Amino acid sequence: MVQKKLLIVAGEASGDLHGSNLIISILRIDPSVKTYGIGGIRMTSLGFQSVFDAANLAVVGLTEVISKFPVIKSAFDKLKDTIDKDRPDLVVLIDYPDFNLRFAKKVKKRGIPVIYYISPQVWAWRKGRVKKIAKLVDKMLVIFQFEEKIYKDAGVDVEYVGHPLVDEVKCGLSRIEARQVLGIDKDNVVVAIAPGSRTSEISRLMPVILDAAVIIKREIPSAMFILPLAGTLERRSVERFFNNKEIPVKIFEKRMYEVIAASDAAIVASGTATLETALLKTPMVVVYKVSPVTYWIGKVLVNVDNISLVNIIAGRKVVPELIQGDANQERIAGEVLNILKNAHISNRMTEDLKMVREKLGKGGASKKSAEIIYRMLSLK
Repeated sequence: MVQKKLLIVAGEASGDLHGSNLIISILRIDPSVKTYGIGGIRMTSLGFQSVFDAANLAVVGLTEVISKFPVIKSAFDKLKDTIDKDRPDLVVLIDYPDFNLRFAKKVKKRGIPVIYYISPQVWAWRKGRVKKIAKLVDKMLVIFQFEEKIYKDAGVDVEYVGHPLVDEVKCGLSRIEARQVLGIDKDNVVVAIAPGSRTSEISRLMPVILDAAVIIKREIPSAMFILPLAGTLERRSVERFFNNKEIPVKIFEKRMYEVIAASDAAIVASGTATLETALLKTPMVVVYKVSPVTYWIGKVLVNVDNISLVNIIAGRKVVPELIQGDANQERIAGEVLNILKNAHISNRMTEDLKMVREKLGKGGASKKSAEIIYRMLSLK
């Protein structure tokens, strides 16, 4: 039997996570499928052949895209060479929209079918992309239920599969049990710091978060701070911000869910981590900073009232969002202290996060997506 070849493009840490779970589910169906393209360490650990490290493609905002353009172009050119020299039967694109939609155009010209898994956020900005997507994508797999109608109305073959994090985020530990695993005193007031998975996010957010931690510690002397290190980052990229700070921060590697579960509150960079925190029902403050140019463009183009996925899914503001200039130490500390000092605020937020969890689906997204992908792969 001829080996089926599946090319996958996952350009960031979250894409690597979802791509790895997809590969696991596909190989359960057919262990002989060849998977290759662009991915990160999770995907390559499963035998995925990556022509370029996804960690080098993580960018936030226009200015960072410009500075990394030579790297991005190199990855794009390598992918084009790959599909010409080792033609896949099917291409699966995961998130990373500007890169992936450009690549989809090259793929379609070569007559190779395309599945897009985890839609570009067309509901937030540049809604006109839906028409472009309809011409470039053979099947769209969406992870938010409200996205399905958007694509159906545009004539795109679309299927709602649920959010893959529902299966991924399963700590299974109570707050006290998580603290025991991490070696943290059960009586401490614990605040998690999740400043992002990209070096640019760390550079913008760590200084102000650490300054906020100083204020929190003054108000609550028993407070301690713990940080789950993203797999895309080196320890020193975070530790370099600790110099001359009076607050010790304990770093944990490969313990994201235990860290969040052990915490009374969390300071979280806007992005996938906010959903992970929501699924663990930990009250949070969402922070977001980009370059002034990117922020100005976003103000003009973005069409949503909230920037955090938690609030977007809830349809209202259930967790505080501090954006750009509002993400300062006084505001961050104030919102965290509000959670820590007021049980009714913390409890209400926890209940709201349970509702967000229910809106993310019943699980099985990776398995369902793999079955759809394999059916299409089998048609070749």
